Amino acid sequence: MTPRALRSAPQLRSLARMLAAGVALLLLSHATPAATLEGLLAQPNAPAGVVFEVVDRDPRALEYALPWVKQAARRLKARFPALPMALVTHGQEMFALKDGARGTNPAIHQLAESLSRDDGIPVHVCETYAGTRGLGAEDFPAYVDVAPEGPAQIRNYEALDYVRLVVPRAATLKPR
Repeated sequence: MTPRALRSAPQLRSLARMLAAGVALLLLSHATPAATLEGLLAQPNAPAGVVFEVVDRDPRALEYALPWVKQAARRLKARFPALPMALVTHGQEMFALKDGARGTNPAIHQLAESLSRDDGIPVHVCETYAGTRGLGAEDFPAYVDVAPEGPAQIRNYEALDYVRLVVPRAATLKPR
């Protein structure tokens, strides 16, 4: 290598790092940020739809998340009566919806079934994550849709112009 090439190699690496950082920032700036419930309720017009996202490490998170979703859905329907909604749960909490967990989580199952049947809100879980525990679609009740991937299911709704509404984590929703 010539002395000039040696000098420019660090400059090229620096330029490459800056370019990579710029591309990353550009991609992040186009990511769809999650909405807030209050922000949605304050809008003058209804969004195309709302997809609630639950992802938590707490296996009991749906005890708090599903009542929050039920109440939020009620408020959104009061403001925008024809608003379609969906729920995607794809963290540790989703395993409370297994058929085998119905006996230990009857309230969770009752709420999930009510959201699906009574409120018309499809409830999706992540088949990919279920597969890490050797579970498949047959391990969940009929009122739970087992989507191939939770994040992809959310992106599918966003492609239909649904707004993503992240449900607060159980630690935030638990009474103190």
